[in-house]
Amino acid sequence: MSLSPLTFANDPHTLLLGLYHAAVQRALPIHNTAAHLPTPPDPKKGRTLVLGAGKAGGAMAQAVEALWPQDAPLSGLVVTRYGHVPPRHTGLPERIEVVEAAHPVPDAAGLKAAERILELTRGLTAEDLVLCLISGGGSALLTLPAKGLSLEDKQSINRQLLDSGANIAEMNCVRKHLSRIKGGRLAAACAPARVVTLTISDVPGDDPSIIASGPTVPDASTCADALAILQRYAIKAPETILQALQSGKWETPKPGSPVFEAHILQMTATPQQALEAAADAARAMGLNAYILSDEMEGESREVGKVHAALARAAAKGRGPFQKPCVILSGGETTVTIKPQPTGSPRGRGGRAGEFCMGLAQGLQGQLGVWALAADTDGIDGIEDNAGARLGPDSLSRAKALGLKLDIHLQRNDAYTYFAALGDLVVTGPTYTNVNDFRAILIL
Repeated sequence: MSLSPLTFANDPHTLLLGLYHAAVQRALPIHNTAAHLPTPPDPKKGRTLVLGAGKAGGAMAQAVEALWPQDAPLSGLVVTRYGHVPPRHTGLPERIEVVEAAHPVPDAAGLKAAERILELTRGLTAEDLVLCLISGGGSALLTLPAKGLSLEDKQSINRQLLDSGANIAEMNCVRKHLSRIKGGRLAAACAPARVVTLTISDVPGDDPSIIASGPTVPDASTCADALAILQRYAIKAPETILQALQSGKWETPKPGSPVFEAHILQMTATPQQALEAAADAARAMGLNAYILSDEMEGESREVGKVHAALARAAAKGRGPFQKPCVILSGGETTVTIKPQPTGSPRGRGGRAGEFCMGLAQGLQGQLGVWALAADTDGIDGIEDNAGARLGPDSLSRAKALGLKLDIHLQRNDAYTYFAALGDLVVTGPTYTNVNDFRAILIL
């Protein structure tokens, strides 16, 4: 199928938003759970307990409720982010309780939920089934500090890590070793029950030990690793934490531990699958579609500049990408918060917005290039937008409004920049999470 570039140029932003929605739809729990559900236990011998945490937790719980046999007993507790419980449409009775807590910095509601989840594991037998629903965001939502730590200690370290530029694997390594429930400890609490984990990946490489800090899977990282990360990023931590990590006091269950013998893990949705869905949608419209990678990491603005170089080459008819085309990528980039003068307001924005600022800086108004970057959970950082969009006229419109891109980059202030342009992408919570989505349209 061959279409004129004018076909796409009529409304490129709507086209890009459609690709984003295609990616999100592929990752929705109701579309990918049925094939992974285990057989219920004999109700005369055992019960099914559902436990879980993550931004997709509410939707995963609803999918399980809708698909689970109505005559098979089912109960449990799942914690998700505030505002991320989807509307109920099934009309079925609610059998799994869903509660809400804070993300990305944990709060008392998350602490209470984690305590309740751990309490529900008491008395489990080998005849019981524990169905664990795990998705990105679970690290903050499932917070249960190690003995001797306070919630305030965890909040402080979490905030520092978020601002430091540490990647998700590094952050979750620390979180696992400061917790009583993450890093395989939830699985240990469930023993000797049969444990089946259904997980939606939001991390580069789909490593289940990193997703939500792996509460039900073995952890190969060590206390020494966690300590090294704190030192690498100059994270201020109480002496009690440093001493415990130095001594190995808070070590996690390791691969080969007998607590994982009755455990099965099923990956129900991944970033790569979401990107492939977007690529299929683009090809159906006659566009060439190229997936760079679903594992991209690094500083968001710098990743944006690399994408800009590829897009500019394609726009000029050079390089491996043949226009009209869409270049897609995913992964989890980072934003290192830069220190600001005393009294200066803190910038607003997240990874997707920062990527778009770096992309704009690299494109310099290149004709024939449009882009959208958004988080697949519908929230970029802690703001109300999923991300932002760009067009060939973005820099000229910003200049007309007196906006200076370099200043907004220095302040990590993508939200204010794109809000002034009317170019925020606002979707509301999507009820899933397969991390960053980036699409660049080249005509």
